[in-house]
Amino acid sequence: MSTIRVTGLRVRHRRTVALDGVDLTLGTGVHGLLGPNGAGKTSLIRVLATVARPSGGRVEILGEDLSDHRRRGEVRRRLGYLPQEFGYYPGFTVREFVAYVAWLKELPAAAIPAAVERAVARVGLADRIDVRIRTLSGGMVRRVGIAQAIVNEPRLLLFDEPTAGLDPEQRVEFRALLRELGTAATVIVSTHLVEDVAAACTEVTLVDAGRIAYQGNPDTLIALGESSEGTGDHPMERGYTAALRAHRTSAAGAAR
Repeated sequence: MSTIRVTGLRVRHRRTVALDGVDLTLGTGVHGLLGPNGAGKTSLIRVLATVARPSGGRVEILGEDLSDHRRRGEVRRRLGYLPQEFGYYPGFTVREFVAYVAWLKELPAAAIPAAVERAVARVGLADRIDVRIRTLSGGMVRRVGIAQAIVNEPRLLLFDEPTAGLDPEQRVEFRALLRELGTAATVIVSTHLVEDVAAACTEVTLVDAGRIAYQGNPDTLIALGESSEGTGDHPMERGYTAALRAHRTSAAGAAR
C-alpha cells in the first residue's frame, strides 16, 4: 500500500513556480530526494509535512486527502518531520522537549516517558537526556531534532538535510537508523550528500527545476554514471550529473 500519492502537484511562491506538475507514489522504504539548490525539494517536503499548501494537484498521505482540512491534523499526528531549521526551546532539557513534541502528537500520557527515552536512546543521547538543549553542540541539537521526529514511531518520516552538523561517525550511525526505520515506515531524506543516499536509500528521486528528473534505485543511478559522461568523485555523483544533463536536454528539446 502506498503511503504517498501525489498527482499534478504545483507549488508557487509569488511569481516563482517551485513545483510544476509533480507525480509521485512512494511506499515503505528509505527514499532519497536529490536535486540542486532551488530545485523544489524543500517545497515538496513542506507540502508532504502539511506545513505548506499546494497551488494545485492532489496529495494523499496515509490514505488521507490533504485537500480536506479536517484530515490534515490527523496526518500531522501520524508523521515525523525534521526541517532544515527546526524550532526548539533552548531552556528545555532534551527529555522535556521531546516529551513536549510527543504531547503535541497526542501520544497517551502514560506512554510518553518510555517513548521519549526510546527515541533519545536511538539517536545516541541517552546520557544527555536531562541536559538543557542550549548547552549542546550543533550536532547534538540536530540529533535532538531527529529524536523528536521519531518519538511517535510514525509511518511517514520527512527529513530535510538531516545530517547537517553531524560528524562522520554520527552520519554512519544515522544511516543505520534510517535503514532500520525504513523497514516499517516510509522515510524521505532530502539531502545534498549522495553518499548518504547510496548507503541508506532504497530509491532515489531527483528533482530539477520543479519537476521529477529521475526516479529509480541507487544502483541504477550509479550505473547511469558509469555509462555516461557524468562528473563527480563518487559513482552516484556521476549518475546524478548525468541524469540532470539528460533531463535538461529533454526539457530544452520539448520547449523548442
